[in-house]
Amino acid sequence: MTARQPDPTPGAEPERGLVVGVFPKGRDDEAELAELRELARTAGVTTVAEVVQHRAHPDPRTFVGKGKLTELKQAYSDSSAEVLLVDDELSPTQQRSLEDALKARVVDRTQLILDIFAQHARSAEGKLQVELAQLEYNLPRMRGMWQHLERLGGGVGTRGPGESQLESDRRLARTRVSLVKRRLRALSGQRATRRKERRRTSIPTIALAGYTNVGKSTLLNALTGAGASVDDRLFETLDPTTRAFEHDGKQFLVTDTVGFIRRLPTQLVEGFAATLEETLVADLVLHVADASLPEHRLRETIDAVHSVLVDIGADDIPLELVLNKIDLLDPLARRRIAHGFPRALQISANTGEGLDALKARISELFSDRFEDVRLLVPYSDGRALAELYDLGAPIAERRDTPEGVRVRARLPRQEIPRFASFLVAEEREKEASAS
Repeated sequence: MTARQPDPTPGAEPERGLVVGVFPKGRDDEAELAELRELARTAGVTTVAEVVQHRAHPDPRTFVGKGKLTELKQAYSDSSAEVLLVDDELSPTQQRSLEDALKARVVDRTQLILDIFAQHARSAEGKLQVELAQLEYNLPRMRGMWQHLERLGGGVGTRGPGESQLESDRRLARTRVSLVKRRLRALSGQRATRRKERRRTSIPTIALAGYTNVGKSTLLNALTGAGASVDDRLFETLDPTTRAFEHDGKQFLVTDTVGFIRRLPTQLVEGFAATLEETLVADLVLHVADASLPEHRLRETIDAVHSVLVDIGADDIPLELVLNKIDLLDPLARRRIAHGFPRALQISANTGEGLDALKARISELFSDRFEDVRLLVPYSDGRALAELYDLGAPIAERRDTPEGVRVRARLPRQEIPRFASFLVAEEREKEASAS
């Protein structure tokens, strides 16, 4: 039995969902259920009831204990729910047991997140990444699935005599997985080429990372004037968006990346590896967090993002913590946040408060990478001018003279030797003394 994607069409009647969670004592079950409710809302499901059980571990067969299962069946019937949402990843056995006991459609946390990703993927790469994650999630669960997989390529007509439907479906799925991985490798190569082109310009690159729905896309728009999609839903951004902005005569590239979440399904971390690579190649990571959350929840989301950054090998990249949505805080709450996170920058991407300080901080972090230089380029050496413009270096002044083109520009320090022969006399002396 496969989970039907909830219908997110505007105006459509939302599905009625009952959420259930099993938590050990001492765990913040309300925060976790609140997140599941928000995931459900994003997927087009209204939460009509909740059932919670406190126990050390979920039951390996029925997820909840036998007594709680009776309560769950009654709650599902009384609430007229249409789908059971489980705040965990179920084993195939647990899913079948719950479906049989409740005669209900059961969607676990991983399925729900995969459905949301499928709804929001826009680019060819994003759609393939979601498909790969769904295939790898479903492969070990195919024994209980009677809906035949779409035959999208490979394997059609290759079934051997007497082969069971299950074996055929598994083989088709594995063939599709191989095909999707090949296509993703090709797209990843194209993305690497684009990154190489960006790196060639020597313009500093900044990655926006953070928990889902903390305002990263709003911040991207505020910094760059981009038109990235902004909505109050989880995982609104799946496909990375890169835009440029300028401050204090310096140019910067900013990339908005997919939002993180606690217990992000392994399939998605693997499937979105190419997208997460945008964080790995950044010169600076701005870790955006939601300052309006209760402090314990804020720290949990910060820790969850840090955990993913460690998992993908991005924890050694310079990082600045940016606390967004301070416009939602009263003065006392702001002081508490400042005391709890003394090194963090407080901003509101929505109102613009704190953005100048953020830009100044970014500029300061990269200040030692640039130097203002004066060049004299002979007319016979036009290629040098072309290379200068290819770098994306801010040109403060350009003047045609009888000797050639005089240029005042801000260059990355590592690029200055390329133009050493064009430095005017005083600049050449300065460069020699620096070396």
